[in-house]
Amino acid sequence: MQDIRQKYTIIREQIEKRAYDSYLLAYIETPIIDEDKLLILISIMDRLELSFSKIKNYALSTMLIQIALDTHEHISNASKDEKSRQLTVLAGDYFSGLYYKLLAESEDIMMIKSLSKGVKEVNENKIFIYHNKLEGIERLMTSIMRIESSLLTKLSDYFKVDFCNDFLAHLFLFKRLLHEKKQYFQSERSVLFESLKIMSFPGNEARLEELSSGQRNHLVQVCDHYLELSKQVIEKGLKQLPYLNDLLENRVSLLLKQFQPNAKSFVEEG
Repeated sequence: MQDIRQKYTIIREQIEKRAYDSYLLAYIETPIIDEDKLLILISIMDRLELSFSKIKNYALSTMLIQIALDTHEHISNASKDEKSRQLTVLAGDYFSGLYYKLLAESEDIMMIKSLSKGVKEVNENKIFIYHNKLEGIERLMTSIMRIESSLLTKLSDYFKVDFCNDFLAHLFLFKRLLHEKKQYFQSERSVLFESLKIMSFPGNEARLEELSSGQRNHLVQVCDHYLELSKQVIEKGLKQLPYLNDLLENRVSLLLKQFQPNAKSFVEEG
């Protein structure tokens, strides 16, 4: 019997073989494999005692469509070179094609339907954020949560372990908020903080980097508030998670430790 680490390593290598196409990598950013999502996927399915062949197929399929969604999201950040932009679009389509091929080979129509619902939910919520159609900060956080976790929660629904969906949603909201906060501190660029600025300071046309220290600290405090809320849900969920293993528990613990409330950072560093 292979343990979680072995299964994780084998499947990750399979994803890399498909995602790291040498020609595409010459023109696009290296696709990011979300190791936490992969570990969650394998942990859920391992608990259900599925064959390794099925675990591998479902994990590959789900992670490839996740990579496709992430790649399409990076189009606006791609090089201004038109060829690079076109290849970024095609790369996303390429990963989508691999996903459909794998699932079609398995002839699992219900799994295809479940993940398709997840893709639809992700794209709908991206529209809300990128076109500023949000109605308040709660709605913003809900949209980010769905963007980050819909594929996993739909798979969880499929396997009828959906009682863990609250944990999954908050875990990946927490991770995304950490990333956005780090990005904001490093470059004062962030989709999340741009949306928070619009809602917190309506009518303020200043760019993020032009805000006062007080205004910037306010945005960080809002982010920290939702990080703290999600942390509480995650810590509670860890005690109830049926598919928890040492590898997953250690990874979640490390993620939680990355959260350091520091609303005064802009004052101190500025």
